[in-house]
Amino acid sequence: MPGPRRNPALLLAALAALLVVASAAPAAVAGRAMGPGATTFAPAPGPATSAIEPGSVGRSSLDVRATYATTLRLSYGTRRFAVHSAATITNMSDGPIDRVELNTAAARLGSLKLTSSLVDGRAVAARISDQTIIVPLGGILPSGATTVVRVKYTATLRTSLSGSSWLFTKAHGIVNAYRWLPWVSRRTPFDRPNHGDPFVTTTSPFVRLTVITDRKLVIATSGDRVFRSADGRTQRFEARDVRDMTVSAAPDFRTRATKVGDTTIRYYYRSSANAAATLDAASRAFRSIQARLGDYPYPTFNVVQSAGGYGMESPRMIWIPYGVSSTNLRYLVAHETAHQWFYGMVGNDQARQPFADEAAADFVARYVTGTKRSSRCPTGRLDRTIYEYTARCYYEKVYIQGGNLIDAARRAMGSTAFWAALRRYVEVQRGGLVRNVTLLQALDDATPLDLGRRLFAARFPRDY
Repeated sequence: MPGPRRNPALLLAALAALLVVASAAPAAVAGRAMGPGATTFAPAPGPATSAIEPGSVGRSSLDVRATYATTLRLSYGTRRFAVHSAATITNMSDGPIDRVELNTAAARLGSLKLTSSLVDGRAVAARISDQTIIVPLGGILPSGATTVVRVKYTATLRTSLSGSSWLFTKAHGIVNAYRWLPWVSRRTPFDRPNHGDPFVTTTSPFVRLTVITDRKLVIATSGDRVFRSADGRTQRFEARDVRDMTVSAAPDFRTRATKVGDTTIRYYYRSSANAAATLDAASRAFRSIQARLGDYPYPTFNVVQSAGGYGMESPRMIWIPYGVSSTNLRYLVAHETAHQWFYGMVGNDQARQPFADEAAADFVARYVTGTKRSSRCPTGRLDRTIYEYTARCYYEKVYIQGGNLIDAARRAMGSTAFWAALRRYVEVQRGGLVRNVTLLQALDDATPLDLGRRLFAARFPRDY
């Protein structure tokens, strides 16, 4: 999908609304850590006068600006997961909306119980549909106006790694919590015949997360820690310009770190097997990818030994599964690192157009590690949703065939022109949501060759 439109008038309105919220709640001002005596975080209160107007339009939108202030109470012992989140949402779309759709995989994996939903302090009848919390606004939010949407829920972490359980589980002594924070999205089916990512998330300019635990835990997130209580059981993290806020935790995580340029790469692990090799693989991949695609905009990049399952990308953080084989380590780390650019910086609808991030990330990973290979499935279309690929051929088509198609464009264009085009694509599209054709057109526009006709049209009939 296209990135958000930049309407100056709306941006000024959004900024003014954010300043009002900030002045009403000093604890929520970006970059200000609360003092040692403060053990909880109260999200910004709703405005004294709500901007919600009477009426209905039957419309939601991804074209909003949303900041999040969230408290997570995590019981490592009982696996209880309690969330209180406040999203300050400014409608940046061309028309009014009367609901917001918040994605959380905990609705499918954690036996989620929704305990409260408020819009500007007034209770509304939110409901859960698949992995989406649908919050009616109790009226319409005009274009340029701001509201505060609060939701509270409780859930329970799973204990297995089967199916999709590894996304929201406690196993091997490690807590995995992926796509748990209710995030502005669009209704997207969670069930699929493969391990594609059934998510679409927009970039938030600011997230503040307070985690309160039943014991002292070492916590890795998509943000930077700005506060820790004396007993270590309350920690606060902040992040800017991210699409998610993933959490991993264990009481005995160890860390080792290195620097690449201005970025600190930190590895969190329980098992020391492959620890040195994992950090080395991450630093090598990061250095090679950054040199080709442009600077990484964050001060830290976290690599986390996850409870198990599959490798997984998050903004500023990746999961490398517990027990991954040494023979697959370099490639897997490189693939997930490449996602920092494709999905992290340049977003897309991962469920409906997976080529845009998975093919691009896999091409880059295999290029920098020298592990390109042929597909083990028949040549096919690359414009399908994750729901249309079989489990056997999803990876072979989207990742391998998709990456090989991008490499064919590189060979046709020449490496110099190709990498310049890809770097410019990241720079121009950073922070937005793109479609498959956005990437293809960026390559085609950088060469006098007709790549659309020569390479792309047969594989993307929905776009050509």
